[in-house]
Amino acid sequence: MIRVLLADDQSLVRAGFKALLDAQPDIEVAGEASDGEEALRRIRELRPDVVLMDIRMPRLDGLAATRRVTEEPGLDDVKVVMLTTFELDEYVFEAIRSGASGFLVKDTEPEELLRAVRAVVAGDALLSPGVTRRLIAEFAARSKEPAAAGSLARLTEREREVMALVGIGLSNEEIARRLVVSPLTAKTHVSRTMVKLGARDRAQLVVLAYESGLVRPGWLG
Repeated sequence: MIRVLLADDQSLVRAGFKALLDAQPDIEVAGEASDGEEALRRIRELRPDVVLMDIRMPRLDGLAATRRVTEEPGLDDVKVVMLTTFELDEYVFEAIRSGASGFLVKDTEPEELLRAVRAVVAGDALLSPGVTRRLIAEFAARSKEPAAAGSLARLTEREREVMALVGIGLSNEEIARRLVVSPLTAKTHVSRTMVKLGARDRAQLVVLAYESGLVRPGWLG
């Protein structure tokens, strides 16, 4: 059973998500919070698998709350998906840097929300249904100058190649086709790369691909 915590200051939003999620045989809403401070307390108390976290909340915003969750050792297994009103919200990029597994717009289709919850539990990043490449292009345009690439020395040549493909938004299946390997092999390469670089999930791997200079703006064509 996938346990979800809903953190949003709008009760109607929480009610709508709760009704949808609780209707699934493999998902349950473990708790709710109406602000960032309450969300942190509930996360520590309930240890949910996934937190659907609104970016804009009183007392402590979702961005700061997410950063605390991802930095707290005991909460390593908690995945945070940010909720935003706009697809390219100005805080989305910082949210991913802070360790969020991705983000969703609040008016996303129900099936996409369900897919998102299941995807992050499976270890996949959710940058946004249907707009992954556009988001990455926007992130690239806003990214800082590449940092030193010393950490990439830990990777094999194939792992660097896979990381670059993750960085331009390819799924495991697309990477497999590009490299003419099985999807399982592609997933293994991605997982090993994440472990070597200490990336929390696929979203952070994308960030590292840009920050290291392995992928540059304009590569998407």
